Amino acid sequence: MANDTNISVKTVDELKILRHAGKILSVILNNLRRSLKAGMSTKDIEFLADDLMLKNKVVAAFKGYRGFPSSVCVSVNQEIVHGIPSANKILQNGDIVSIDCGIIYKDFYADAAFTAGIGKID
Repeated sequence: MANDTNISVKTVDELKILRHAGKILSVILNNLRRSLKAGMSTKDIEFLADDLMLKNKVVAAFKGYRGFPSSVCVSVNQEIVHGIPSANKILQNGDIVSIDCGIIYKDFYADAAFTAGIGKID
């Protein structure tokens, strides 16, 4: 069976870039997690993510990928993964929010997601 995937062995310098990209992404995701609260919209989350990406000099990996319109995916409760942020979707106490974020740093990609509860979860 032929393998069409070309995965190259990374150099020491490339591994350093990937490690740093992961650290930047971790900072962004931790900031997003700490900022989540009832009353904010999922679009507010995207605005914050955009600001954090700009401050950290990285590019949103998702925006524009196959037409995806946002820089992060925000899914609330039973919503399927890869939700598109909206000014009309307001977080409520008891909601479960999943945020997926990808960045490009020095031509390398880092991608991670987390799920968090808003307020008290029953």
